[in-house]
Amino acid sequence: IWSRPQIRRVCQHSRVKCIRIDKLFALLDLNKDGRIDVNELRIGLAARGMSWSSVEEQIVRAGDVNHDGQLDFEEFVEYLRSHEKRLRLMFRSLDRNNDGELDVAEIQQTLHNLGVDVTLEQASKILQSMDKDHSMTIDWFEWRDHFLFNPLHNMEEIAQYWKHSVMLDIGEHLTVPDEFSEKEKQSGFVWRQLMAGAVAGSVSRTGTAPLDRLKVFLQVHGQSSDKGNVWRSLRAMVKEGGLTALWRGNGINVLKIAPETAIKFLAYEQIKCLMRGSKEGGTLKVQERFVAGSLAGAMAQTVIYPMEVLKTRLTLRKTGQYSSVADCAKQILQKEGVLAFYKGYLPNMLGIIPYAGIDLAIYETLKNGWLQRHAEGSPDPGVLVLVGCGTVSSTCGQLASYPLALIRTRMQAQASVKGAPQLSMLTLFRNIVAQEGVVGLYRGIAPNFLKVIPAVSISYVVYEHMRKVLGVGT
Repeated sequence: IWSRPQIRRVCQHSRVKCIRIDKLFALLDLNKDGRIDVNELRIGLAARGMSWSSVEEQIVRAGDVNHDGQLDFEEFVEYLRSHEKRLRLMFRSLDRNNDGELDVAEIQQTLHNLGVDVTLEQASKILQSMDKDHSMTIDWFEWRDHFLFNPLHNMEEIAQYWKHSVMLDIGEHLTVPDEFSEKEKQSGFVWRQLMAGAVAGSVSRTGTAPLDRLKVFLQVHGQSSDKGNVWRSLRAMVKEGGLTALWRGNGINVLKIAPETAIKFLAYEQIKCLMRGSKEGGTLKVQERFVAGSLAGAMAQTVIYPMEVLKTRLTLRKTGQYSSVADCAKQILQKEGVLAFYKGYLPNMLGIIPYAGIDLAIYETLKNGWLQRHAEGSPDPGVLVLVGCGTVSSTCGQLASYPLALIRTRMQAQASVKGAPQLSMLTLFRNIVAQEGVVGLYRGIAPNFLKVIPAVSISYVVYEHMRKVLGVGT
């Protein structure tokens, strides 16, 4: 469709070498109709190992002058010309000694100036992801080729691209918050990011609420022969209260997301400042993040713990037992006193440490392993890789802390189970092992694991949509 004179004319105008631009266009124009649509761009970039997160629409939208939803050759070249111009300016701003190459120190210093603190090791990994000739420096051509189809507009966006992961909620405690720069805090980026995660968590928890109620039901009643089976338990719940009974306790479970997330983030920032002392802008090591995240999680749990007790009681309630959340709280207060709102608090706090430690350690190990194996690909593993790492690490964390979570739930529910004695944590632990064996400490773990994949899937889709709605990221 495009004759060689036309190609030369457009290339000369855009100052892009004809051979390179011709090959790129031919590679992406899969049906050879002289135009590239979003689907062709997505397939073409994936084939080149350049599958970025939801940027194909942005590229087409940015270059589509006649608004037909496609890029013809002239539009394609013009987009590349303007994008390369921006990339050239960014490259020059990074190249502080003007030697035409970027080194590790320049990357680290530039990110520091933008409020993103990375270690030399992290900066080195960023550099290696673009360093095709393994020279430990980046020239203009390596920089251009790496970001050619990533529609970032300025160094702030480049910094965010290198830095941020995702904030997905799979129904368990996220113990280690993300790191944010001062500029991101002042601009409101942080709260938009937290809001996107909270909305995604709300939808995800609602979608998997039946499995969550089944887990709690088995944790408390699992030792009973007529209620210990998954299917029998499901049938019993539906028979007692209808299909809607499967969502009992979901309202308070969703309601506690916002205060817990906000308290955890604010506490984490304060603890981080105390740990840094006078070192302004320093980045925390993994061990320090574990300590800060665990303490922040403990503080958040302490404040919202009464809501955890209410959630367990409402989840296990029978039809007509409570008219509302307020009525449930009123009955607990009148019959059991204020201390009832903190039943199971000790095993809950103890469970944070193994969960947080294993979750963070495995997450960092998996992510760093991916970066080392794909050093020549992207410095950002991408949302799906991070979700995969987070799912595996969270699952391992749950395995380690599940017995404590089960004991916590039983202590929260003791007064609501007719004839159940009020046992301490250690007594309850000994009784479970003696009467049910070690397996008894893991009752309800099957539905807990079953909900991970749907929870992650729902959370991922909603999170990505909310990021676009709230203007988080590119």
